Amino acid sequence: MANTLLSIQVIPKTPNGEDSIPYVDTAIEVIQRSGVKHQVNALETTMEGDLSELLQIVQDMQAALIEAGSPSVISQIKIAHNPSGISMDGLTAKYRP
Repeated sequence: MANTLLSIQVIPKTPNGEDSIPYVDTAIEVIQRSGVKHQVNALETTMEGDLSELLQIVQDMQAALIEAGSPSVISQIKIAHNPSGISMDGLTAKYRP
């Protein structure tokens, strides 16, 4: 069972003030390629897994955005960690029909 939920919002600076959404899409592609359980929401994406694995994905996201041409990136991160286990479904089940 996963022991960590990590939500991330990336705010990439764009080289010439263009739309940042293609950069955000690049960051989400990194998450998708990782294979971890995740949920994309309007303002952030939440991942579920082992803390060290999720932090590595964050590093990979930063690198991918810089490689894509962003001169700098701000990432806002929230982490919920429970060594005995935690899940997105467990926290939100009572709100689902």
